[in-house]
Amino acid sequence: MTCSSTRTSEVEKLTAEYRHVPVMLEEVLRELDPKPGDIVCDCTLGGAGHTVELARRVAPNGLSLGIDQDDMALAAASARFEREVPEGQHQFLKGNFGDLDDLLVKAQVPGVDCFLFDLGVSSPQLDLPERGFSYNEDAPLDMRMDPGKHTQTAAEVINTYTEADLARILSVYGDERFASRIAREVCRRREKAPIETTFELVDAIKAAIPAAARRHGGHPARKSFQALRLEVNHELEVLERGLEAAIRWANPGGRICVISYHSLEDRIVKHLFGVYSQGCTCPPDFPVCVCGPVPIIRVKTSKPLVASEEELERNPRARSAKTRVAVKL
Repeated sequence: MTCSSTRTSEVEKLTAEYRHVPVMLEEVLRELDPKPGDIVCDCTLGGAGHTVELARRVAPNGLSLGIDQDDMALAAASARFEREVPEGQHQFLKGNFGDLDDLLVKAQVPGVDCFLFDLGVSSPQLDLPERGFSYNEDAPLDMRMDPGKHTQTAAEVINTYTEADLARILSVYGDERFASRIAREVCRRREKAPIETTFELVDAIKAAIPAAARRHGGHPARKSFQALRLEVNHELEVLERGLEAAIRWANPGGRICVISYHSLEDRIVKHLFGVYSQGCTCPPDFPVCVCGPVPIIRVKTSKPLVASEEELERNPRARSAKTRVAVKL
């Protein structure tokens, strides 16, 4: 089999796997309320599940933008879009939404009417064993969203960070109760030989967690792998940059919708929405404002939206999803 035919079959496989029900689709469509002719931007394109539904509502004169770091995901999304929304216009861009400013300049759009960020990472391409995201498959410890970039891998984090830094990452990013014990065990093992594969790290984690605790709460490595993924890809810093750029690029009346799955992500979204919706904070008896802040957005969701019980039955992945929405003033 040739390289081109192998790649084609991989894209077809990914396209088929991507046909899942996108999380909180009904709420996303209601809150973003895309109109014919709008410019919509899915900053986390994945398999284009949300995008194709948004595109149907802005076609034929609207434009659907999509951003993803993974070449195979972009190919699968393009194939799906062209098949399901042939009348729609789209530009799918390779990149990270942390670089949203540059990507939108490249797309040559004057502004955007609807932004969507779906921060979940259960995309099929991340389940490829060689990417090192899975604790159920033995593979090199990589975890980079874009392996083409020469950035640090999970193996480099595990083998070079101090015990204190490892414990901090596992605790803060993973909410791992046994963070200190795991960091200590990792450092003990790497003195003998580097930890280079997912299973080597899983073994270290299991050895550090008491047997009684391993019997509850899912796979014992789940939280540690999540923490490492966040650290390797700087996901929280990227989220801040991407959201701030979306606020800048949103047209007046434009909507920004963010679906998060992690308490740290939701906290960042809530904080930034709060900062940019903040108006005057002068005491009420001041005759004129002297503090200066002018609100840029209006927050539509005082509390985050969550998935309905009906959706949870169809799509358990939505259980931890929280959706916040803001409107550009």
